[in-house]
Amino acid sequence: MTHGVQPAGKNAMGRADVLGEVRGHLAGGGGVLLLGPVGIGKSTLLSLLADEHAAAGYRIFACCPAETERHLPFLGLIDLISQAVGEVAGRLPAPERDALRSALLLHDVPTGERDLLNLRLGVLHAFRMLCADRPGLVLVDDAQWLDRPSGELLAFVARRAAGLAPRLRIAASARPGPAAGEDGGRWRDAAALCPKPALTVRVPPMSAAELGVLLGHRFGRSWPRSRLARIHEVSGGNPFFAVELARSVLEHPEADDPPIPQSLSTLIRERVAALPPATRETLLMASAASRPSVGLLRRTGRADLAEAERRGIVEVDPAGAVRFTHPLLSAVIYAEAETTERKAVHRALSQAVRDPVERALHLARLTSGRDRRIAGTLEEAAAVARRRGGLSTAAQLGELAADHTPEEAGDAAVGRRLRAAEDAVAAGDYPLARRIARRVLETTARPAERVRAWIVVLDSSGQALAEVEEVFPKAMEDARGDPSLLAPLHYRLSWRAWMVRGSAEAAHVHARRSAELAALAGDRATELFALAKQANIELFLGHPDAERTLRRALADPQEPHVRWHHNGPVYLKHRHHLMHDRVKEARAELRSLIYSVRQRGVVESLCVCLYCMTQVEIYQGRCRQALGAARQSLELAEDSGLSQGPSWYAMALAEAAGGDLGRALSAAEQAVQHSADDGDQLFLPRALHAEGLVRLQLGDAAAAARVLGQVRTMETAQGLGDPSLRRWHADLADALVAVGRPGEAAALVAETRARAARLGRRGVLAVLERSAALVRAAEGDLDAAERGLLSAVELLQALPYRLEEGRAWLELGALRAQRDDPRRARADLLRARGVFAKAEARPWLDRAQAELRRLDHAAPVHRAAGDDPLGVLTDVERRVAVLVAEGATNREIAARLFLSTKTVEAALTRTFRKLGVRSRVDVARLAVSGR
Repeated sequence: MTHGVQPAGKNAMGRADVLGEVRGHLAGGGGVLLLGPVGIGKSTLLSLLADEHAAAGYRIFACCPAETERHLPFLGLIDLISQAVGEVAGRLPAPERDALRSALLLHDVPTGERDLLNLRLGVLHAFRMLCADRPGLVLVDDAQWLDRPSGELLAFVARRAAGLAPRLRIAASARPGPAAGEDGGRWRDAAALCPKPALTVRVPPMSAAELGVLLGHRFGRSWPRSRLARIHEVSGGNPFFAVELARSVLEHPEADDPPIPQSLSTLIRERVAALPPATRETLLMASAASRPSVGLLRRTGRADLAEAERRGIVEVDPAGAVRFTHPLLSAVIYAEAETTERKAVHRALSQAVRDPVERALHLARLTSGRDRRIAGTLEEAAAVARRRGGLSTAAQLGELAADHTPEEAGDAAVGRRLRAAEDAVAAGDYPLARRIARRVLETTARPAERVRAWIVVLDSSGQALAEVEEVFPKAMEDARGDPSLLAPLHYRLSWRAWMVRGSAEAAHVHARRSAELAALAGDRATELFALAKQANIELFLGHPDAERTLRRALADPQEPHVRWHHNGPVYLKHRHHLMHDRVKEARAELRSLIYSVRQRGVVESLCVCLYCMTQVEIYQGRCRQALGAARQSLELAEDSGLSQGPSWYAMALAEAAGGDLGRALSAAEQAVQHSADDGDQLFLPRALHAEGLVRLQLGDAAAAARVLGQVRTMETAQGLGDPSLRRWHADLADALVAVGRPGEAAALVAETRARAARLGRRGVLAVLERSAALVRAAEGDLDAAERGLLSAVELLQALPYRLEEGRAWLELGALRAQRDDPRRARADLLRARGVFAKAEARPWLDRAQAELRRLDHAAPVHRAAGDDPLGVLTDVERRVAVLVAEGATNREIAARLFLSTKTVEAALTRTFRKLGVRSRVDVARLAVSGR
């Protein structure tokens, strides 16, 4: 391999899906073009492909042309094959050999026009001979800088690659966008280098979580969520930019917003410097505007955007809104401007904008010192933004108002900062909230102000209360026995006791104390939050006072900002409905709450309501809607820097119900990882339940039983008393039956049944009836098992749990097929299929269809001795099945077939469904029987 693909890390760093797609397409003989801006990771992906194929015995031909070398003819070809051509040159016809040696500078005679065909044929035949003994992979990184002669030769080879397939594969990378200027020296059509059928992949930005992994590997340390969120925001998910920004953070640890590294500034400065002066002035105006638009820029007298659009620096939508194609472009353009230029821009914008909030922002930037009038204007603008629901803007304006407040009005400045910090929490801008709160703590000694600031620090930690353990004793010391200050702190101590220490009983003590102190202090808002928390814990524990406490929490008077909060009593109503199997009522409550939260609530409340709606939609058999709600929740969590464990949990459930089991498992693992990283003992069992459920669906009963056993241990230790709140019991029982432990399953079912019967939880009892029937079947009492499943079906038909009804029909059909009753088995399975089809529950629908196919082929007369039991599989699925029969792990299969592990898992999942089996052992048995 010549100088070419740049060295990179030896893992996909969050790009496993992209890499798997590329591998799969290359394996089929097509070419691949990776598109993306500088730094997005194209070179890393090509390097991984090179390493993998080299390890598998491929010959690697690679080049990485540079912009400064684009005028040097045949340099790309020299890099690709000059070191290997000596092996085959002697076998080429003399005209082809001479033309090729001349192009590679191995011959003194220059290549002329008459030699062009010989050269093309020589290159084609050289590749064919070089790949005769072992296959080859051609990689062209940064193909936009490839010299024209080399590009034409490779395009010639690509057009005739069908004659070389599967011995030669070609992949290239390039930056998207129009060619810059008339440059006759380089090759412009990167797609032409890829043999048909060509796959074009736009390499996506990394998520904040993926960047966290990358930066952890690169710098050998973990990153606080606030820093990581800011790096992700500014870098736009570009890994190269993120690494440079992270290095700047380490070099300037005290800076709230570290300077943009010189390496990035230079890249962007050079790109912008090539623009006409009028366009640069327009871009500076756009970078300073809160909401740049063509209309606004015209009112300032600067609207020259055509060249910036052509070069991919900005985009203008049909409504006239102007957007920079990367956040760093705007940041660098503004940062590089002179102070006088910035002031001139803000002066022009303050006169051109029509919104009072935006006008206040620009006026503030015109005045660097303290000014009572400006401070008042900013405070009024913050109030306007708050009323509109623009809490993030209100926080920024409030902080600016405090910064412009004269020193003699220090009390007013502290008050403005505290309100700004609380607005930032409500907006989900946690880094800003913590920064403002810390400044308040540095400047005030008043207990009430300090406790408010400490509460901002606590509330901005999200699920990760373990990260701020040291705050509690300091805040309690500042409270100094004052009930009005102690009440909100005990409320948060209740959260810590449950989330960090896993003790619902201790959490209950703090919640009750908070409610008592709040009532004494006349703090109705905190009292309502504390009563809701107390009721929630009592429901979890199965406490006899739970209903009474909930009624107290829902009693008037209610506080408006509590009413729409996810920790308030109104939110708890939907959960209470679910405990009593009132799913329609729960959905109606959540829909109303989501609507209200969108209008006047906080980001975290909307995120929480959406992941709760995911569960409700699944219960009702609305799987497509569940996927939509889960995606919205996850996007909000990622964008706002919220804890992502709950949203990944929702995504896992939604994918398991109506999507793809491979994606479901990945989402569940993300949920577990995020919850564990946050030290969130309250949510970790739910994340583990999602993982166990998915593994059970995938047929890995042993792993499911292990994971669900962890859930049982954790929630038993926390004091779970009501099985309707955490419905993992039936899934664990099913897993225990599947691994041959029916006695343990029977004990679990009996114990859970007793609790559910005492509390009147009909939905739990109905699902447990299904599990109890599976226990009886495992014990050999098939008559009792059939009666139990019929009972489960009857109970579930009267309840709103459509997927659970489908599962009961599915198990009944499988049992009757086992009992050699194909007519009734088919009728049951068709009912299951109908339920799952209406619910759009794809994984379950596939399972029902597999059972029907299995029923069709169950009788010996249906398959002759020579029939292939793997005949229903695709080629890839068959190869996977054969390797499973040989005892290979998923990772080993992936390496041997040049696929991603996720692709193998997905293929194996489809194989289970098509063959109607539930384990690797069954797949191996069928694969062996077909040989």
